[in-house]
Amino acid sequence: MITTLISWAFLATGTVMLALVALLALQTLVSILPVRTGSFQGQAQTPLPSAVVLMPAHDEAQIIESMVIQALQELPAGGRLLVVADNCTDDTAARARSAGADVLERFDDHLRGKGYALAHGVNHLRHAPPDVVIVVDADCVAAPGSLSAISTEAHRLQRPVQAMYDMVAPPGAGLMQRMAAFAWDFRTRLRAEGYRRLGLPCQLMGSGMAFPWPLLQQVNLATGHIVEDLKLGLDCARIRKPAQFLPEALVSSSFPENEQGSQSQRKRWEHGHLSMVAAQAPRLLSQALSSGNVGLLALTLDMCVPPLALLVLLLVAQAASTSLLAWFGLIWPMVAMLSLGTLALLILTVLAGWWKVGRRWIGLGELLSVPWYILRKLPLYLGFLTRRQASWIRTRRD
Repeated sequence: MITTLISWAFLATGTVMLALVALLALQTLVSILPVRTGSFQGQAQTPLPSAVVLMPAHDEAQIIESMVIQALQELPAGGRLLVVADNCTDDTAARARSAGADVLERFDDHLRGKGYALAHGVNHLRHAPPDVVIVVDADCVAAPGSLSAISTEAHRLQRPVQAMYDMVAPPGAGLMQRMAAFAWDFRTRLRAEGYRRLGLPCQLMGSGMAFPWPLLQQVNLATGHIVEDLKLGLDCARIRKPAQFLPEALVSSSFPENEQGSQSQRKRWEHGHLSMVAAQAPRLLSQALSSGNVGLLALTLDMCVPPLALLVLLLVAQAASTSLLAWFGLIWPMVAMLSLGTLALLILTVLAGWWKVGRRWIGLGELLSVPWYILRKLPLYLGFLTRRQASWIRTRRD
């Protein structure tokens, strides 16, 4: 009787893990299949909607002038650049103005975070709203034609459009940062592209996002959630306006050069992601299934896939425990086989992803260091249980 109960418990857990890994494998496989593509020529022949580029900035004095100059060069025809200097303690606002941007300043000791800055900017635009609002972070560079492309597509679809968001490791980066760059590529390139080829939406990624103006009146931007982009994408999907991925458009940024900044950034992203899964996933799944909302269902399932390092940790622990229990006859052998098979599928999926996008960051021999990278992230995941980050903290880049 005990063997049966334990076996069923592990079987249920193993089935859930297999489903998540199978989704990851499907996204990866579909994204790496060769397809015929043409070169990106932008949208020069298509009439452009009126657009405002909204750039939230908090204490970005060191980089804001160069970022404003670059953004002004890439504005869609007739577009505007509006910088929201949010709770700045330096001269970000003055430097942005001197570089040619329109600037709003916002100060609030209690309502802090990017979501509040975006809401402040959108409220300012209500007296003369554009057709499309494009969000670009203050540390991001847009490739030529990209802002016009996502603006035009968002106006045509009347849905959010997400550009490819490339996060690169700085020159001379150590293995941890390059591993993080690979994990980011896996999520934002392979998984988003896999869903796109399947006709499904993508998660919002925080920068390089274009929104039709009417949609911004239906969602709440003013939140202090530490993964406001993930939450906003799901909110859009709830009202059947999920984001469309446009890989031909590109915005890029760099991981912080200092280790403290990198760790802070990873902690914010991953704790926020796991908090969303714990708090929202059951309700979102129920809502998606009961309403037949395919976009919301796809994005909720995608959200439920843990970060790669945590997924490997969970599956190794599951495979080891079920193998040991099966050895002593405490569970059915098939349960251990399920766990080992799921782990093998994940390893093959990661290797396929490395072959497609990871080789620019990690050499073949360095793959042997993956276990060390995963173990070094263990305190981050334990901290989710004991010291969970719930408030927004600016990432140090210097």
